[in-house]
Amino acid sequence: MKKAIYLMLLSALCFTIMNISVKYLAGFSAYQKVFFRAIGSLIFTMGYLIYHKIPMLGNQKKLLVLRGLVGVTSMGLFFASTDYLSIGTAVSLRYTSPIFAAILAVVLLKEKIFKMQWFYFFIAFVGVLLIKGFTNEVNILGVSLILVSAFFSGLVYVVITKIGNQDHPVVIVNYFMWISTILGGLLSINNWKTPKGTEWLILLSLGLFGYFGQLFMTKAYQLGTVNKIVPLKYIEVVFTMILGMLWFGDQYPLLSVLGVVLVIAALVLNVLYKQKVKA
Repeated sequence: MKKAIYLMLLSALCFTIMNISVKYLAGFSAYQKVFFRAIGSLIFTMGYLIYHKIPMLGNQKKLLVLRGLVGVTSMGLFFASTDYLSIGTAVSLRYTSPIFAAILAVVLLKEKIFKMQWFYFFIAFVGVLLIKGFTNEVNILGVSLILVSAFFSGLVYVVITKIGNQDHPVVIVNYFMWISTILGGLLSINNWKTPKGTEWLILLSLGLFGYFGQLFMTKAYQLGTVNKIVPLKYIEVVFTMILGMLWFGDQYPLLSVLGVVLVIAALVLNVLYKQKVKA
């Protein structure tokens, strides 16, 4: 269990470094950041599939392409939102994706949402309102971008559920990386900014930290029980907010901090409740 906790903390640290790097690269377009984020991870996914001799095209090609398109849309909107929001706020709001996933699963997969889950979703929604605030402290365009990103992230969960176990997980990620590399590259042509010096290293590191963040999180889930591991996933928000304050001088009003706490608490309670119902 200790190893699972260490792996989850490492995962959160990797994603935090990626988040801070994305914010640091504010001078680059979201398309260019998508391109470098994807091509950096593509090296690892392609290497894995080649080494293990796993067919790259998979079985459910239409769903795999759809997963890639939905995923790159979510990622691009997230990167774009960081130009308007503090990185901690953007990461916090992106974690509302399980709410959209649950609602979409009801509509598209005919799954059931229990009354208690609706209560937790309401608490999370109140948290979002507090993060946004009732003044112009938080940019409305940035909030809109990140919430649409969370919606598409929720849709990713639904598509992956439809894919099921008929395709290898790395094949699914590989499609995502290829589609993100191609679309990010094409859309960057008219928005290209040539990196200088360490900017090359930081851009390429997006894929490195993104890949290992996902890898450590997956291994943690495999080693530990969900109800003990999932709450640690949200420590990424705490890490990101702290580094955002130290690195960029981000400031968070008391209401926004309370909103973040409500969103995280509601989503953790929702996961724990789902596990209890399944047991």
